[in-house]
Amino acid sequence: MIHLLLAAVLYTTAPADTTINLHAVTITGQQRRDVMMRSSQTEVTIGRDFLRQNFAGSLMQTLEGIPGVKAMAIGSGQSKPAIRGLGFNRLAVAEDGIKHEGQQWGDDHGLEIDQYAIDRVEVIKGPAALLYGSDAIGGVLSLYTNHVPTKHFSGNIQLFGRSNNDLLGATAKVEGRLGRWFYRANATLTDYADYKVPADSIQYYSYWIKLKDRRLRNTAGCERDGSLITGYAGYNFHTDIRLSDSYSKSGFFANAHGLEVRLSDIDYDASQRDVDLPYQWVNHLKMLSHTAWHNEVTAAELNLAYQNNRREERSEPVSHGYMPKPNGTLERRFDKSTWTATLQLRQTMGCHELHAGLSSEYQHNRRSGWGFIIPDFETLSAGAFVTDRYTLNENLILNAGMRYDCAKTHIHSYQDWFTTPVAGNDVYKERSVETRRHFNSVTWSAGANYAVGLWMMKLNIGKSFRMPIPKELGVDGINYHIFRYERGNAKLDPEESYQLDASISWSNDFWQVQVDPYLNYFPNYIYLSPTAQYVEGLQLYNYTQARVLRYGMEAQVKWNLDEHWQVHAQGEYLYARQQSGEKKGYTLPFCTPWSADTGVKYSYNSKGKGFIELCAHIVGAQNEIVPPEKPTDGHWTLNLAAGKDFQTGGTTFHVTIHADNLLNRRYYDHTSYYRLIDVPEPGRNVSLMVGLEF
Repeated sequence: MIHLLLAAVLYTTAPADTTINLHAVTITGQQRRDVMMRSSQTEVTIGRDFLRQNFAGSLMQTLEGIPGVKAMAIGSGQSKPAIRGLGFNRLAVAEDGIKHEGQQWGDDHGLEIDQYAIDRVEVIKGPAALLYGSDAIGGVLSLYTNHVPTKHFSGNIQLFGRSNNDLLGATAKVEGRLGRWFYRANATLTDYADYKVPADSIQYYSYWIKLKDRRLRNTAGCERDGSLITGYAGYNFHTDIRLSDSYSKSGFFANAHGLEVRLSDIDYDASQRDVDLPYQWVNHLKMLSHTAWHNEVTAAELNLAYQNNRREERSEPVSHGYMPKPNGTLERRFDKSTWTATLQLRQTMGCHELHAGLSSEYQHNRRSGWGFIIPDFETLSAGAFVTDRYTLNENLILNAGMRYDCAKTHIHSYQDWFTTPVAGNDVYKERSVETRRHFNSVTWSAGANYAVGLWMMKLNIGKSFRMPIPKELGVDGINYHIFRYERGNAKLDPEESYQLDASISWSNDFWQVQVDPYLNYFPNYIYLSPTAQYVEGLQLYNYTQARVLRYGMEAQVKWNLDEHWQVHAQGEYLYARQQSGEKKGYTLPFCTPWSADTGVKYSYNSKGKGFIELCAHIVGAQNEIVPPEKPTDGHWTLNLAAGKDFQTGGTTFHVTIHADNLLNRRYYDHTSYYRLIDVPEPGRNVSLMVGLEF
């Protein structure tokens, strides 16, 4: 027990569930079973080796090798995480124990986090609302960057690139420990050009657009990240302070911003690396304070954080509908500040391990610019939870818990700065109504872990909730970059979910087999429903609620033929059906189709570790749609990965290569908004990383 508490202090306490370590630490026999018995939820833990060997551009594209985890991508540098088909504000992203708060509703930008500063990742598949509250109804992506150095001085330098969008980047880290004090510093620079697709032209609302050199014009960009952490790590006491800043600038595909681009004076084909209008930039500043104390039976943890997320969208000023041509290029600006505090306590009492916590969060968002989509708002929320882990014996563990959350949201009114004729009068149209909403909910879960022989079985049932976010309540505007007009609903009720998660696994020295089925029932699922109406030339989507049933499973098999060869296969399936509302009997928009991966891997040790892996990725056709959405054909791609480490004294030199879509096949991703304008996924893409650890 002591060594588990000490590990929690050094790595930032987080709930541990069913754990599979990939390319980081191999846990076998009784130790592996002890780790997997800690909770009834399914969790995958990966380390830096996995992140390096599967480097694929964005963090979420790197994590797509985990069953049930997907990257919802748009553009060449942006992607959103999704677990079991749920993403955005249904998925909590936590960094060092603090929930990351950016503009999660934004479909066209990724996580403002430096993936090269991450030491390990824990993915909780299924609801984790007991620990994280509202936004964890679909799962949690926990990122840890505060690993305590063990050496007086060490670090690494990595250079990387990608062929598809001519990406060039570098990252560096230095860290050290002076007695019980430690420090770390990271910096990452990335620059990329317009990305290529296997198509000479695309179709945008029956208008054919030719592509020069098969590149999507104006999708270039850059990223600049930096972080600094310093702290004290004793045996019973740990404290650290972390400051990080992430900045990215990326262009929007020019032809996706309306057909007005045909009248622009900008020569978008003059350069592959410049970023012209329209573009966006996002800056995320984060300050974290983590303090923990423990003894043999008690552990306490306090986390404090301030986050500021600023995002601007700039485009050429043009008139739309009744809006005259505005002044300047600032279409939208969002400035969101978040203050967070969490306090947790663990107490061991014989066979019981109690875990209790308090959390509070305040958000403040202000908008500006001549374009409108979401209003100003403030949100204050608080929650408290308690859980009990009861060990009957080494083969049977029970756990249960409850949580109470309350929140209030104030949405400000907004009127257009130009007039619109209504019933013969020119009026300043109100786009957002002054709204004050209060939410509260009790959530619970209960589960059991049972191990017998080589078998491991888990079962977890519970209730989760999610309060509607200000976008869902008050949005009213054009979202050009995902090609639709969105309209909110101020009367939405909090979203609830009743879920059943199970897992059964069997393993020996040669085989690992695991199946993870799940079931979700939403009495009032919130989603954007597509309509047949068009507003200002774009399809209208309305926020609505419906009863929804979702179920699915993930399965994986690994066969270690000997110490060098491994054959593996994994797959996932999701079924979703609306049980009420206008679209009763249909699935949900952009619902993920079934997929499978199978491959063979060869590992060797010859003056350093090395591997080579060939894998086929197969995706089924998605004919389950919500009209007027269109179906998507199935596809498959062939992918290759290889790596080698070279040891020289105390220095390690490593090379990793990752090649996606080797055959340069043309296909469409059903979850990508770009397929709506006939843009296929990127063609052949080779990623290369070389690094030096000292």
